[in-house]
Amino acid sequence: MVTFSSSSNGSSQKKSGLKVLQPGEVLFNENDQAGSLYIIQKGQIRLFRPKGRGFVDLAVLRVGEVIGEMAYFDPSSRKRSASASAIVQTEVIEISFQALDKTMTGLNPWFKTLINTLADRLRKSNEKVKNLENNSMGFGGAGKTAEYKFFQSQDIVRILSLLFLVFRSHAVVGEDGKHVVTLARLKMYAFEIFNIQEAKYEEFLQLMKEEQIVLQDLDAEGMPALKVKDPEIFRQFQVFFNAQRLMEDAKKLTVSSKCERFLTKVLEQVIDLEPNDDAQVQCNLTEILEWFKERNISIGIDDFKEALAAKFCGDLVVGAGGKMYTMINIDYLKKMFPVVKFQNAINKVNESKARSAS
Repeated sequence: MVTFSSSSNGSSQKKSGLKVLQPGEVLFNENDQAGSLYIIQKGQIRLFRPKGRGFVDLAVLRVGEVIGEMAYFDPSSRKRSASASAIVQTEVIEISFQALDKTMTGLNPWFKTLINTLADRLRKSNEKVKNLENNSMGFGGAGKTAEYKFFQSQDIVRILSLLFLVFRSHAVVGEDGKHVVTLARLKMYAFEIFNIQEAKYEEFLQLMKEEQIVLQDLDAEGMPALKVKDPEIFRQFQVFFNAQRLMEDAKKLTVSSKCERFLTKVLEQVIDLEPNDDAQVQCNLTEILEWFKERNISIGIDDFKEALAAKFCGDLVVGAGGKMYTMINIDYLKKMFPVVKFQNAINKVNESKARSAS
């Protein structure tokens, strides 16, 4: 492992070395005092600026790229001009400005002037671009800014449409039966044809991998690729999110995280049962409630009522010994549960970024 260090003339002097960032962890915030730049060794960094109640996404930086260098060329301020956070687990080499000073001191004066001139022009160009950037926020009534959402409904529909189109048109079926598309082809469509923001594209794919909807691997020629069991899942998700986007809030399908956990236990109990002629299976809700109670998990029968509203089950029935049962619409639940889980995962991302924006 390569690390950089600078000799210390006091405890306050900034040292250099390796930093490991977890997904979503902030490397630095706009206007923070700067004492280092960073070289990305592994992973991806999202560069953004706060604006209003949300953010403007500027770029996604990858392995080998440098971040935080602009503050070095602005010694009068030495403040960060944007914020940076990790999209996936990321490793960066931190190089202190003191260590960089030693390298710059040894340069020929004309070469140092050239570097400073280019840096100054880049900084001025960045400021012009940033002033023209539009935020990815919607607007509420009476001209007021709506709550910030990193993933807007139209973003979700566009990315899912992209995935369905590319997998249907270009996927190769591997020996394991999974459909495979190279990341290079996906990026070409995402950025050059669909014009999707890079930060949203990268975080969306990361979320799909975390939810095990897709798998990142290598294709038959050793190129980085995405795999999925059936591309039809992208169309299914796209239809759902597009329908949700057009519905009134009162009619949208919403399932809380607690209800999602309840439904997980329901599926574990009934997944192997033979359905009746109405494609229903019986579920012992009391058994599940006792499982939560034994583990001191605060989930009760009220948390399951959203499943009834979503038509995943029939009415609740109290049987012998006071036990509660319901009939599960098993085919519908198995089809919709992955969509519900993914919707909740997106909501968590939006809520997390909205909190950091505020």
